[in-house]
Amino acid sequence: MSICLDTSFLTGLFVEADAFTENARALFVEIDEDFIVSDFAVAEFASAIARLTRTGRLTREEAREIFSGFDSWRARSAEAESVDASDIRTATAVVRRLDLNIRAPDAINLAIARRIGSSIATYDRGMAANARILGIAVAVT
Repeated sequence: MSICLDTSFLTGLFVEADAFTENARALFVEIDEDFIVSDFAVAEFASAIARLTRTGRLTREEAREIFSGFDSWRARSAEAESVDASDIRTATAVVRRLDLNIRAPDAINLAIARRIGSSIATYDRGMAANARILGIAVAVT
């Protein structure tokens, strides 16, 4: 089985001051499954790190070190997954359901996980709840 890592989990792995750092790092060591990081999650992670830098929670040097560490880690410890056009169509259909309180980025991450038959690792409780409704296993919340 594989686990798609979302931005909340990735931030926990790479940002020392993140509320989920201890949990994310423990899970990473304990679980012997394939970790998947989509191209979309990479962009979303970069956005999160940039936002933390703009708001003064990280220095530019810390952000550069995080990006470097993340890129090295992803190359050796995670499988890359491209975003497929069908992921965008699936995410659009999920957002249009109207019975879910879900934003497009979460819907895209869940569409990718569904397409490849993966569970999702997230600390976003709303995303986890939506994943369960959509029949996607949740590795952590």
